[in-house]
Amino acid sequence: MRRNSRKLPKRRKKTRRWLRGTLMPESAPWDQLYGLRASIMGKMLSKVFGNKEMRILMLGLDAAGKTTILYKLKLGQSVTTIPTVGFNVETVTYKNVKFNVWDVGGQDKIRPLWRHYYTGTQGLIFVIDCADRDRIDEARQELHRIINDREMRDAIILIFANKQDLPDAMKPHEIQEKLGLTRIRDRNWYVQPSCANTGEGLCEGLMWLTSNYKS
Repeated sequence: MRRNSRKLPKRRKKTRRWLRGTLMPESAPWDQLYGLRASIMGKMLSKVFGNKEMRILMLGLDAAGKTTILYKLKLGQSVTTIPTVGFNVETVTYKNVKFNVWDVGGQDKIRPLWRHYYTGTQGLIFVIDCADRDRIDEARQELHRIINDREMRDAIILIFANKQDLPDAMKPHEIQEKLGLTRIRDRNWYVQPSCANTGEGLCEGLMWLTSNYKS
């Protein structure tokens, strides 16, 4: 019995057809293929190594240096500021964390509005003018009012002991005592000496936030 010598056409593998039809049409140019592969790889890597986000509320008395700190971190340079009436918000990226920083004015008439910014806050930056000894008790009262609010109970606390370049500036250990931080046992807090104009200590503060941030 003679066999038909004509060869049957080979079936295309379903995987190959799916790849060609869905991911890469046969007519797709190489640059399109490269862009597609890069996009897929980027999404895969972002799931593993992607940036985290953290909502930061930056508060403190007026003239403590909050806005100067914000734009030193954002722009890498000192900017001329005016007293903040309302708020500034900027995104600052450090390491693999995107900090969404809300800088709210510190004048006494604005402070009752601070609580409207508490919801969702993961980290508090409280800025102290370390040369302003006359108002350190006022700063302590405001700090404890913030951290005792139920909306802020899970926020980690970074104190920027600012204006360390001034001759009569209080040192970090003195700030800890004046603010009553040493008596706080159930919260994660840290005092970082800083100088907003030069940027000294600012990245170290962000490093502490990054290390202590729990998503």
